[in-house]
Amino acid sequence: MTIKTIFLDRDGVINKEVEYLFRISDFEFIEGVFDACLHFHHLGYKIIIISNQSGIARGYYNENDYQKLTKWMLGQFNDNGINILDIFYCPHSPESLCECRKPKPGMLIEAEYKYNISMKDSWMIGDKETDIKAANLAGITNTILVRSGHLVDKSNSKSKFTIDSIKQSNKVIKT
Repeated sequence: MTIKTIFLDRDGVINKEVEYLFRISDFEFIEGVFDACLHFHHLGYKIIIISNQSGIARGYYNENDYQKLTKWMLGQFNDNGINILDIFYCPHSPESLCECRKPKPGMLIEAEYKYNISMKDSWMIGDKETDIKAANLAGITNTILVRSGHLVDKSNSKSKFTIDSIKQSNKVIKT
């Protein structure tokens, strides 16, 4: 049996955008993220985080720093009654020839096969057009671009919906 999933970008969707974030003290959840995730669970969605983390390849922080922050973040979700099914991240630089760095769909496709995900019934919520492109390449047409991370050019976006923040996603994702 397949599952339906909400794929979330991390920086700019879950937490306020901080360049090369790796310190817990710099991490600030975006208002409404926990309520939105509880709404997704109520609708029967699993939640997976998909994130480019080029700060690792650039040497701004290391794998251990990333894992420490991720473990803390997952604890915060757990404390709010939210289960994150998995996190996929790309540690490579933009110049890398890897298949995982968004806008390539590698992380999404890996998740699809690992968890038997119905991509046509799933959603991607991102704050950059690269998130939307990766989702579309992976077969996800239900996409939301949020304005809470980066500047958004709605006229040139391939996203199905554009909203100010994940807080408003319950007005879009209803089933």
